[in-house]
Amino acid sequence: MRAAIGAGLAVGVAMLLGLASPLYALVSAVIVTDIDAAKTRKLAIPRLIGTAIGATTGCVATLFVQPGALAVVGAVLVPMFLCQLMNRPPAAKVAGYVSGIVLVSFSANPWEHARDRLVETVLGILAAALVSAVPVLARAAQSDR
Repeated sequence: MRAAIGAGLAVGVAMLLGLASPLYALVSAVIVTDIDAAKTRKLAIPRLIGTAIGATTGCVATLFVQPGALAVVGAVLVPMFLCQLMNRPPAAKVAGYVSGIVLVSFSANPWEHARDRLVETVLGILAAALVSAVPVLARAAQSDR
């Protein structure tokens, strides 16, 4: 239920903002929504960090390689490995996802494309975290009564 509402919220905001590909906001909201709402909220910041790492490494990869199966392996592996080196394992999946997407679907301007995927993915992560915070906010409001 939270994943569906988060996805709808992310797509709605992406459309309101006129973002080119609301699909990535939808996918990221679903991917980062954990069964445990507290885990979704706790991992939001590491996942935002992973998004930035992935967008950067994916963009850099577009400068050196053409999209292809082997290039995708590297584009996903490198940011995931960097997240492990930085002691940020929860950021690894999102970093690999964003980097791979930037490489596979980049446009004439890879930095602009990476920025757009970053914004859309951040939107999905924030939507998932917000929806996951609703039960906490509701309990706090009830305890104030």
